[in-house]
Amino acid sequence: MKKEKLLELLEKMTLDEKIGQLVQVTGEVFLMDNVDTKTGPLKNLELSNEMLYNVGSILNIVGCEKIRKVQEEYLSKNRLKIPLLFMADVINGYRTVFPIPIAQGCSWDTDVIRKCTRISIKEAGIAGANVNFSPMVDLVRDARWGRVMEAIGGEDPYLGEIYAKTMVEAYQGQDISKLGNAVACIKHFAGYGAVESGRDYNTVDMSQREFRQYYLPAYKEGISNGAQMVMTSFNTINGIPATVNKWLLRDLLRKELGFEGIIISDYSAIEETINHGVAKDKKEAAYKAIMAGVDIDMMSNVYANNLKELVEQNKVPIKLVDEAVFRVLSLKNKLGLFENPYKNIDEQREKKILKCKEHLKQARKLTSNTFVLLKNDNQILPLKQNSKIALIGPYADNIAILGSWSMFSDKAKIPTLKEIFEDKIGKENLLYAKGSNILEEKEISHILEEDGLPPIYTKNEKEVEAKLLEQAIKVAKKADIIVLAIGEHYRQTGEACSRANIEISKIQQNLLKELNKLNKKIVAILFNGRPVILNNIEKNVDALLEVWFPGTEGANAITDVIFGEVNPSGRLTMSFPQAVGQCPIYYNHYNTGRPHINNTRYVSRYQDIPTKSYYPFGYGLSYSNFEYSNLKISNKKMTKNNKITVKIKVKNNSAIPGKEVIQLYIQDLVGSVVRPIKELKAFKKLYFRAFEEKEITFEITKNMLKFWNENLEYDAEDGEFKVFVGPNSENTKEEIFEYEG
Repeated sequence: MKKEKLLELLEKMTLDEKIGQLVQVTGEVFLMDNVDTKTGPLKNLELSNEMLYNVGSILNIVGCEKIRKVQEEYLSKNRLKIPLLFMADVINGYRTVFPIPIAQGCSWDTDVIRKCTRISIKEAGIAGANVNFSPMVDLVRDARWGRVMEAIGGEDPYLGEIYAKTMVEAYQGQDISKLGNAVACIKHFAGYGAVESGRDYNTVDMSQREFRQYYLPAYKEGISNGAQMVMTSFNTINGIPATVNKWLLRDLLRKELGFEGIIISDYSAIEETINHGVAKDKKEAAYKAIMAGVDIDMMSNVYANNLKELVEQNKVPIKLVDEAVFRVLSLKNKLGLFENPYKNIDEQREKKILKCKEHLKQARKLTSNTFVLLKNDNQILPLKQNSKIALIGPYADNIAILGSWSMFSDKAKIPTLKEIFEDKIGKENLLYAKGSNILEEKEISHILEEDGLPPIYTKNEKEVEAKLLEQAIKVAKKADIIVLAIGEHYRQTGEACSRANIEISKIQQNLLKELNKLNKKIVAILFNGRPVILNNIEKNVDALLEVWFPGTEGANAITDVIFGEVNPSGRLTMSFPQAVGQCPIYYNHYNTGRPHINNTRYVSRYQDIPTKSYYPFGYGLSYSNFEYSNLKISNKKMTKNNKITVKIKVKNNSAIPGKEVIQLYIQDLVGSVVRPIKELKAFKKLYFRAFEEKEITFEITKNMLKFWNENLEYDAEDGEFKVFVGPNSENTKEEIFEYEG
């Protein structure tokens, strides 16, 4: 449909019909035999039946049969036959579930992320989703926050930029109307990863410089690469909730960043500004949100029941409503829904594509790239297949390895580690015991169970735990080696899953402690959605493999790595703290006037623990042994018109082929404002044959030296810089050069 036709459609719409396009509700009500908002799923929203058939979009209804029914029911009552938009939270896969986003980021491989994203949105698109609420590109530095599991770029703005671009392109393709593509929604705008105390929905307050230097770049990159939608965050920015923040949404997002797409609130975020204390009631909340530039009110009745009166009282210009409605209509038009409201809906194709063999094959291959080998004493890994292995732990025979956002997955058909180990080495070589539950009963009062997954705990807890431990010790005594599958509960991480204690539960630590008394070699496999405190785990095991929540093919991929068919190549994108008291902790911090250089008293330090992380950003081991040498820079002086070439030799000093992530960091030694001790500026993930040596080349450009200076200008300053190259943010070789602009 041409723009002129859309404008004609807009002219035909009543004010009620226009406002309806700016409202999003869940679609269950349309699946009822008798639609009635007074008694059905939308009762609490207090929407009239008339408004229901004017709403513009539907939340988290997917599947061809359901979407066809909802669209048919809706269009039968909608006067102008304007089709619905269907939006969904497909965070790390639809039916074929991939590793959680933080794990995907640990691949340091845009090809891995692109393929995971393409398959995810292909399946979701074929199931009828037009818009996906992803990627989440919030910068995260505090492991207490449950939503770090969604943070594809972790604590680094450079990774955030690269991954945002990759995912937006993978979701939307060249044409969002084509089968297998969907609209990408950048979230959460803005600064949500910086919530105080790592507590979800909490306050954010930071300087303009901090915001622009570290938090804004990933959003900006996603927007500049064509993202059609942006979701507001729950937090405040400069004391004003993001959802009613005119500077944030109109001045920065619209004018400065040039965003022309749809701004959607997060779930009931407009209404929640009343709780924030910036709106006295829903009417004022509606006024502030529409004036700030929010186009769609997700899951509240604030717009539905208040915008009309505000327009009729001339408090809200009709022009603002028309602009928002036109953006919604334009997106529906780009998707081709006016020509075919049932676009992409094909039940037969859906059955054929979802979780097909090819997707599972790809998932298995891609998943193994996201694992991070944290410890491997005496090269205990990979294991030999002829060993007698005791597979122990609450995740040893558990299908709950998908992550908390995998709401559309088929949980009944997830292979477990026990099943795959048996296939790999034979039942005669595998001894199994659960060993313990994931949590004690007293630890789960705040955790909800989910249908289709094992219960969190068992009644008669002490008796059950004693028996589980006894069985574990019994089988462990008969084994050559112990493989221990432990971690967080899947409901301990994700939205509303902030934790003040980020250790593995005491009952699992006790299981490890008792097994350690047997003097057997122990390989620990760690399932979690955030960096956790590993002091008591790491020192009691011989090898430690971080697998996060690895998805549908997680068990197969883990087995591939454990037995050496795949060489692990993941690297951490978040620092692991020594203790929760260090949080937030991140590698690219500022120096203080009294840096912790030695063991003196009056310096910036803790009395009881080191200031460094337990495992640093960029860290990860391999079955190969990589050595770095001969760092050289082409010139000791750089100007605005030339570049510096950095070269370093990297050798695989082993007989095992593998991939290495070569990382380049830069430090501005003296600036008009304090600069970080180092910042990631480039990396290369390369494959090395046995004993192969390569000379790796990077180029340093002026753009890598730019920052937001004391005048809030983005530029490079003259002076000395240090360049670091190495396998992680701490183990590096370095050189100094001078820049003169």
